[in-house]
This record gives sequence, C-alpha cells and structure tokens, in this order.
Amino acid sequence: MNSAPRKPCTREFIRTFDKMTTDEQRFDYLLRLADSDLVLAQRLGEWIGHGPVLEEDIALTNVGLDLLGQARLWLAYAGEVEARFAGAGRSEDALAFLRDSGEFRNLLLVEQPNGNYADTMARQFYFDAWHRLLLVELTRSCDARIAEIAAKALKEVTYHAERSADWVIRLGDGTDESHAKMQAAIDDLWMYTGEMFDPDETEVALAEDRIACDVRALLPAWRGTITAILTEATLTVPEREWMQRGGKHGVHTEHLGRMLSTMQWMQRAYPGAQW
Repeated sequence: MNSAPRKPCTREFIRTFDKMTTDEQRFDYLLRLADSDLVLAQRLGEWIGHGPVLEEDIALTNVGLDLLGQARLWLAYAGEVEARFAGAGRSEDALAFLRDSGEFRNLLLVEQPNGNYADTMARQFYFDAWHRLLLVELTRSCDARIAEIAAKALKEVTYHAERSADWVIRLGDGTDESHAKMQAAIDDLWMYTGEMFDPDETEVALAEDRIACDVRALLPAWRGTITAILTEATLTVPEREWMQRGGKHGVHTEHLGRMLSTMQWMQRAYPGAQW
C-alpha cells in the first residue's frame, strides 16, 4: 500500500506541527516504540546462561542490551512528553516497572515465549526486518527527538536484522531437525506479524503530521525481505491471512503478565529502592 503524500519538514511546519496532534497521542506512540524494545530485551535476557554455545549466549545478551538502551531513550522522552500534558512525567524506571500489563503497548509478537532456539530466532527475524524499516522512516520524523533516537537505534538494528536472517538461513538449510523446527517456528509466529502493519487512529494522525511512520507502507518491503530469506533457507512462506491484534491497546496474551511478574518484582517488593 502506498502511503499518503508526506508534508515537508520545513521550519514553518516544525513550528506548527505540535498543534496538529496531542501530546497524549505522542506519549502513547512513544510507549509503543519503547515497550516492544523493552519486552523483547527481557525475553532475550532469559537466554543468559542458556545459549546453545557461549558465543551465542554473549551475542543474544548484546542484542538484548541494545534493545534495552533503545527502550530507555524512548521511555525518557515519553516521560518528558507526559509532563507536558499531565503536569508531571514518570521516570523511565517508573514506566518500565510500575505499569501493569494492560498499560503496556508492545506488539504481541515480542512477548511470545522463547521456546527453542528456532522459535527465538524466528521471532527476532520477523521483528528485526520490520524494526529496521520502521527506524529508517522515523529518522525523517519532524519530531527531532524521535529522528535522533531512531538514527542511533538504526545502527544497532541493522546488525540485528543481518544476524537473525543469517540464523534463519543456517537453521532452515541445516539438518532435517533444524529445518523442521525453523519451519514450525516461522508458521507458529506468523499470526502475530499482521499487527506491525495495522495502524490505528493515533498512528495515522501522527503519520499524517510526519511525526510517526505509516506502517502500512512498510509491508511490501518487509514481505520482500521475508520471502527472500525464507527462500534461501529452503523454508516456505506462511499463507495464513488471519492475524492476532491487541497489543497496541493493552490487550495481551497471558505470557506478558507472567514475564512482568519476574521483571518487576524487585520494584514492587521494595518500592522506591535506589541502587
């Protein structure tokens, strides 16, 4: 799908775009960006000490740390935006550790359990291919902070996308067992990919004002990347059209609540603790 014509980021436009959308919309959008990074970082952190080989144990940890760093930047900016309409903005720690699952806005894909290594890499592959395309577009945002954070994150995510694609090829075109597990993971997680390209009113309004990205326009390039890599990996592209949705509005699987109970227990058990 082609996106609507984009307004130029002129100085006059930058001076006036704040009036076109509300800070509440921008805050919600920043949470979506932050929460997907944060939740996936936590999932990857669960592999620490359990990777199939030492090199992969370290590599997964580094990818998780990259995503955590990106989440911190998005959450810090979200807190600043929140302060503009609420009178006070929460810190990145408060936003990460003191919200319940219904307040999280991450994609359903990233909260899915790690499963076996094929499951983890299929989840990473789908997300990375989308994440890279999204960040490329956000580097052109008329919100200077969004563009700045996106540009920094893009350098890391470009590597993430190359790495996860390589693993899909290695496992898909490997042994009979690795091929079967990789195909099963690709098939099982496919139903969570549609949400990445399904904008709601908030995203559409922000995209029209050149603050966010029209994710519908990313689908052809994403499908092209997915098809090319799966073909090289001797895997079949899923054909199922029905998709799961809800994460952007706080409707999650049971997996997120269980993950948050582990991630948040320290702050919940010792409120206000400082290290």
